[in-house]
Amino acid sequence: MPAQPSSADLVDPVEPRDTRGPGDPPIPATPAPQRAARPAEPVEPVRTRDTTGPASPGVREEPGRATGPARAAETPQPTDATPSADTTPPADAAPSACPADTALPADAAPPADPGGPLRREQAHLAASRAALRAMRADVEALDISDVTANWVNAAVLQSQIDNRIKALADHAGTPLFFGRLDYLREPGPEPRPHHGPEPGHEARSEAETAARETAADGTAASAAAAETSAGTAAGGAARYYIGRRHVHDADGDPMVVDWRAPVSQPFYRASKKEPMGVALRRRFGYTGGELTAYEDERLSDPAAAETVSRLLQTEIERPRVGPMRDIVATIQPEQDEIVRAGLGGTLCVQGAPGTGKTAVGLHRVAYLLYAHRERLSRAGTLVVGPNRSFLRYIEQVLPALGELEVAQATVDDLVAHVPVSGTDTPGAARLKGDARMAEVLRRAVRSGVNPPGEGLVVVRGSRRWRVPAGELRRIVDELLDRGIRYGAAREALPQRIAHAVLVRMEAAGEAPDDRTQNAVARDRAVKAAVKAIWPPVDPAKLVLRLLSDAAFLAEQAEGVLSADEQALLLWPKPPRSVRSAAWSAADAVLIDEVRDLVERTQSLGHVVLDEAQDLSPMQYRAVGRRCTTGSATVLGDLAQGTTPWSTAAWAEALSHLGKPDGRIEELTEGFRVPRDVIAYASRLLPAIAPGLKEATSVREAAGALEVRRVGAAGAGGGAAGEARAGNEAGAGAAGYGPRPGLDAAVAEACRQALEHEGSVGLIAADARVPALAGALAAAGLPYLSPGEETTADARLTLVPASLAKGLEYDYVVLDEPAAVVAAEPDRRTGLRRLYVALTRAVSGLTVLHAEDLPPELA
Repeated sequence: MPAQPSSADLVDPVEPRDTRGPGDPPIPATPAPQRAARPAEPVEPVRTRDTTGPASPGVREEPGRATGPARAAETPQPTDATPSADTTPPADAAPSACPADTALPADAAPPADPGGPLRREQAHLAASRAALRAMRADVEALDISDVTANWVNAAVLQSQIDNRIKALADHAGTPLFFGRLDYLREPGPEPRPHHGPEPGHEARSEAETAARETAADGTAASAAAAETSAGTAAGGAARYYIGRRHVHDADGDPMVVDWRAPVSQPFYRASKKEPMGVALRRRFGYTGGELTAYEDERLSDPAAAETVSRLLQTEIERPRVGPMRDIVATIQPEQDEIVRAGLGGTLCVQGAPGTGKTAVGLHRVAYLLYAHRERLSRAGTLVVGPNRSFLRYIEQVLPALGELEVAQATVDDLVAHVPVSGTDTPGAARLKGDARMAEVLRRAVRSGVNPPGEGLVVVRGSRRWRVPAGELRRIVDELLDRGIRYGAAREALPQRIAHAVLVRMEAAGEAPDDRTQNAVARDRAVKAAVKAIWPPVDPAKLVLRLLSDAAFLAEQAEGVLSADEQALLLWPKPPRSVRSAAWSAADAVLIDEVRDLVERTQSLGHVVLDEAQDLSPMQYRAVGRRCTTGSATVLGDLAQGTTPWSTAAWAEALSHLGKPDGRIEELTEGFRVPRDVIAYASRLLPAIAPGLKEATSVREAAGALEVRRVGAAGAGGGAAGEARAGNEAGAGAAGYGPRPGLDAAVAEACRQALEHEGSVGLIAADARVPALAGALAAAGLPYLSPGEETTADARLTLVPASLAKGLEYDYVVLDEPAAVVAAEPDRRTGLRRLYVALTRAVSGLTVLHAEDLPPELA
């Protein structure tokens, strides 16, 4: 047990336990240089007051300090929890919520407590930050000048050190720990002998601590010593602080435990029904990175009532500014089960809006890197998102959790083998994404193989060795039947021919060896035969020919595609070359398929695929090729599919991905979208996804919802307005240009939304964006584009509906729902796009319309 710390570096002592993860360095064999201890100094007493009530039992806050959600939202880094105080609770407060220093006789006056729990927790935070700085300083001080053999090794090692230094950065606005677990006994596979506490110990343990603190000399150090002895007397129960990363002191003892460590799991899953050996779970609240509150749950005390965490609820509902933050302090039990699922299998998560599926997927990556770091560091990990704006929105989550080496890309990035400058008609795009195209391309690749019509003669010295045409055809047929990739078979063909020559040489009494076989394989005649029989394939040129040559396409698509479908694929005016072709995004996926048929695509250890419902079968295959030997986490919502080829069922999607045995989980409890908002948007579900459960919101706040029609002037008036109102989905949104009345109303709604705290998103049909941009400029409201980081001075973002997926804003102003629906090629897709737009709000939604709302919303 380390020596008792001074008040300047005070921590609540715990039994030493190695809780480091695979990515943390080994505990040094020799302790770091000892810093001179300072004498304990008295801590200024903290006055207490009763700030709790029936709705928030057990929440303790430091008087005179703003207690609410942690306000680190102004920085790019995530923050945690909220209020709570070191105070005496009301008489009706639940026993489980009473802090240690308040469990005194009712007629006793609260003693002056200069070293109460809140101050000790603050001191532990300060000491933990100091320890983290020391860990970083130790890495920065490493001298590798004489430990590497060459400059290459030195560069690699220095890069690793640099990454380690970045991972050890301490962000002042980001709480180092957000919770604490007090176990009944030391957790682990081989716990220490323990006879259990006496009856009622859990309810009295902190009261005993308070009594000892009262008898102490009034210093924080003596209070901590008293608490330590109480814990030891009760059976040596372990205490762990849960945070974003592991922090240890100079002796290697843990001061903060990584949230991904097994010992941290009960923080997320323990409950009154299943306490998992936890006596007390404490949550912390922060203001601007400073610990100002705590809240206790006594999970193993039968007399303690089960309560709803106010800190947790406030953190979930906290206004958001800037990119997505981690949810490590608020992960729910059902989310934690997904996060900690094993690496071996593929997991598919169907998540309704606001259920946190994207955050769960990112935290799953962080957990897998912690639990399987060596394996995944070799194989690599990848996060695939729908667009670059979305990736910019989520890009800071993993670095905030200490993971800096995870690649992020869109599907278009993965298949960027040719420049994309063209577009397909919806019908052509749907057909090019059809899984049947895989068979057409496979046939096209193999069509290049030409069965030999004559034998082959190889000259070696004075001898001539002949391989007849029949034997050559058998060799070619065997390679085709094996189903190996085109390029691998082409490389094997000369060796197979050389082997046939060597068999004849041995039959003639010669003794050839491997060098002879390699020489024969490189013979000019053999190389010429291989080129004629198995010519090289250029993927882009093959796809170009397939889309330009009607006869070639008909030959390869026979029995797979109809004549009408073949005509839909053909370019009206074939380009002259690969460079002059106006390739579409769907064409690039076809080229990627051919590349994999020729040469194997490198597989990664794990791939997270977000917003997967919008992928075509061919796009699923493209992603699946990146994890053929690894696993995947697939995230999406079938109700938010907004492409003509969007996924109909997850089982089908997993099959195209190459993971038919993947497990499907469903998240239906929303934590971000308010109750009234999700209920309003769910009116569309029967029309867009009749098989899905309606999402529910666990948030206490109903949220602000306003649906308002703008007058006739805004609607355009007269026949023009009626004509626009009668537009059928699929006719496009070209008729929804500038509309002064509606535009001005939207700008005013944005101004009103900006009066609230948090981010504001103005979502509109793509065709309406230019007009609204002008209206915002005329109103003097600066705005950002999707992907640009919001700040305290720039909180309004103008979002085309086509880019809204995956984003969220505290307040959303939705312009003209009819235009959003009309912009899509069919009504179901338009209604799904509208569903996405309606569910981007975290606190409030305002819907402004001049046309009639879609009847599905009535």
